Amino acid sequence: MEFCLSHIIVFLTLTLLARASYAAAARDQTQRSFFLEKEMQPGTTMKYSLGRNINGECFLPRNIAQSIPFSSAKLPEVVNKFSMEPTSVEAAVIQETIQDCESGTLNGEDRYCATSLESMADFAMSKLGRNVQAFSTEVEKGATLQKYTVKPGVKKVNDGGNFILCHKLTDANAVFFCHTFGQTRAYVVPLKGADRTTASAVAICHLDTSAWDPKNHPLQEVKVKPGTVPVCHYLPQGHIAWVPK
Repeated sequence: MEFCLSHIIVFLTLTLLARASYAAAARDQTQRSFFLEKEMQPGTTMKYSLGRNINGECFLPRNIAQSIPFSSAKLPEVVNKFSMEPTSVEAAVIQETIQDCESGTLNGEDRYCATSLESMADFAMSKLGRNVQAFSTEVEKGATLQKYTVKPGVKKVNDGGNFILCHKLTDANAVFFCHTFGQTRAYVVPLKGADRTTASAVAICHLDTSAWDPKNHPLQEVKVKPGTVPVCHYLPQGHIAWVPK
């Protein structure tokens, strides 16, 4: 607990800087965010950002995490717990995270915000069964926006069955927004960057895009119509995919 608290302000400041960096990268018209399943072939090259690991936040033990309020109604108590000014940028970031976790669910979606590793694993097992495995993107060093080439050894880890994604949110300690997905296929893809950075990236392919808006960015980027082919993207560093073994 003491270690986590000593890194809170540093972590939140770095996160805000990272958001600005991502916004700048998003203006690069040569960057890819989405791609087709067939593009995960050895030798394929695309310009991509795998995100950056921002150290500082850490999971609290379940008993400590459960003792910290996590609701909009108790935001003043949360802010006071971490000795923050109510009008500070850090407090605003925590408020945004709590609101994300309290937002309504989509049709047929199960969602949960995990504040401890134990609670995340419990949620995954409650939806997928006791025998589960977790995957995340691993990068040799700080990943930058650059060209990555797919190397031999692409591995499929599930084929359209149940699936849970846990996305890292910004908070004083580790919080993951976990939710079930529709039909998806997942791969682990070996990549090599132009600067020789190596990565083992988790690729998520959405199999049913029939309900997607044809004007939305993913379909526009890969130039396909809704419901025709799977649309894929890489999972940024720090996010976790859970599938049954």
